[in-house]
Amino acid sequence: MTDLINAQWYQYLYYTENDAVNIERVDTVGGITGHESLDYVLRTLKILEDNEKSGYAGLSEREFDVIRKVLSWSEVAKGGSVKDRDIWRKKGYPLDIHNIASAEIYYEEAPEDDPDRELIHTLIQTHGMIGQCLRGEVPVSQNAPLKELPVEKNRLFSLLCLLNECIIRGVSDALWERVGNAALDMIKKVLDGDAAEFPARERIHRLLPGLDTIPGKLVSLFESKLFPHYELWYFEAALSDFDAEQIFTILSYIPDTAEYRDVCYISFKPLSDSLYYDYEGRKHINVYKKRIIEKHLRDSSTQNVSFSMKREGNALLVDLEFSKVCEKLIDFCVEAERCGLLSFEKSITVLYDMFGFRRDEFDRLNNEDKYLATMNDSESSTKNTIIDYVTGEKVVDVGSGGGVLLDLLEERYPDKMITGTDISENVIDILNRKKHSEGHCWNVVRHNFTDGPFSVDGKEETVDTVIFSSIIHEIFSYTETAEGRFNIEVVKQAIKNAYDSLRPGGRIIIRDGIRVCEEKAGDIIKVRFKEHSGLEFFKNFMQDFEGLKDIEDKHISIDEENMTVSACADYIREFLYTYTWGSESYSHEVNEQFGYFTINEYRGFLESLGAKLIRADAFLEPGYPAHLRPLVDLDPDVYPDSNCILVAEKC
Repeated sequence: MTDLINAQWYQYLYYTENDAVNIERVDTVGGITGHESLDYVLRTLKILEDNEKSGYAGLSEREFDVIRKVLSWSEVAKGGSVKDRDIWRKKGYPLDIHNIASAEIYYEEAPEDDPDRELIHTLIQTHGMIGQCLRGEVPVSQNAPLKELPVEKNRLFSLLCLLNECIIRGVSDALWERVGNAALDMIKKVLDGDAAEFPARERIHRLLPGLDTIPGKLVSLFESKLFPHYELWYFEAALSDFDAEQIFTILSYIPDTAEYRDVCYISFKPLSDSLYYDYEGRKHINVYKKRIIEKHLRDSSTQNVSFSMKREGNALLVDLEFSKVCEKLIDFCVEAERCGLLSFEKSITVLYDMFGFRRDEFDRLNNEDKYLATMNDSESSTKNTIIDYVTGEKVVDVGSGGGVLLDLLEERYPDKMITGTDISENVIDILNRKKHSEGHCWNVVRHNFTDGPFSVDGKEETVDTVIFSSIIHEIFSYTETAEGRFNIEVVKQAIKNAYDSLRPGGRIIIRDGIRVCEEKAGDIIKVRFKEHSGLEFFKNFMQDFEGLKDIEDKHISIDEENMTVSACADYIREFLYTYTWGSESYSHEVNEQFGYFTINEYRGFLESLGAKLIRADAFLEPGYPAHLRPLVDLDPDVYPDSNCILVAEKC
């Protein structure tokens, strides 16, 4: 261990203030220690040690020593003191292209009489490039120097296989399991001289595997401007959260003039580093920055942000520059969000309007991920049971949210044509990324049943099953009409359009909120809060909730001393099932009226369309009392029905 600590490469990586971590490889930005590069190298050396003990492919002690030196020195350009890094820059080492810079640092410090000095130098230069080729980051031709190494071909193959196993498994065993065979195949093709470049479209797909469609103009841009001329570093880390049109615009900023013709590397690391921050202890894209960027991409005259192209040697570093005012407002949004105060959320809404961010009532920004994760946590939810009623071949899940029903449907009915819909751009983006990353077969389209029967790309299609799971109350709550929001006619139109989309024998399946039945509508329910914050939550709810317009007297009363409130059953039901979601979702949930029909009103409307009711039940979702009992006591101690399930068949 002492020899290891005294090694110069170890000193460079340990005593450094340079946090050169790949943002893709960490879970939290705040958890970056600066020793990530050293930790990675030590992991690769441990993998090498384990293989050496097992006598990997009969490699000699000298060959193991070559690999050991390559792994030890391959990351040193990410380390070094401030003085070291200044010296390296003055020598012209491209520190942001760490394999090239690390190779030069090694070559300078290695003994001149080391017979393997040139071999190790080349292996450090090409360190990780097999994996980068598979990711589309570098042209396949960049591995050509490997073929010329002065090592017998079969032994070179074994050496490169072990080296790349250490490199890739050093990231994770799971990554090696996923790409190991492809890496070994690429090594063989390089050594045989059979490694062809990926076509531009294939390279884009490898760079951005989550991109749903690849437009022709993006392919043309790669062919004419980027491919195969450049190595593209940290491409996915920086650009995976943007759509194809936005990526095309960003890449269009890259200069293509004579003074840049000698540029070989385009690094998006500065951009990727600036786009992330911690939200609730986890790394998350800074949505506020992303929205300003999106606005700039739509209108380049926006004054608050500009793309920065910094030249360092033959590398071009891509970053963003925000105005000072813009940076301060972004910081304000982030800190306000972390505070979780309702008044701050309202202030942020003002800023959305000021900046012209894309925003709709369904857009929960960073809380979208948490909200969708909560929706997907359905082990104890009745969401699982409604798919028992699916019929026919073509199934539409309306307002797919986090995709839980899409997954359940695909698992239960792998041969059916399953389509999800949503009207939120964020949700569509997230679902498409989920589809590609997890290998699903379902599709997702943007559609709103309030506008008309089901259609894809403007063409109406008939289907066999339409599922409304916890979505009709959002249609009721958010759709603006001449009479304002909370117009029951909107609900009726959406259901009718869905019914008109069905083939004979097709079904509408509804799982959503429900109003108190007619017999209990006049009941008064008292709530005692166990925490003072609950009483404050209720006061905010009184001020902000605009639903239940049809109830003139809600019989609301507050006893602050005893921390109790009372109101009519429907009002308390709306409050309780908003309170369940907590303060983070409050600014969105308070806009929604969860119950809009009684079960009898639902039954009557569906039958008026000519439908046959297969099921029509109101019930209490067990998750609500389980979550609320630690927070409140009710008098009487009976929770109102929260949900309903209806199955209506087209005759």
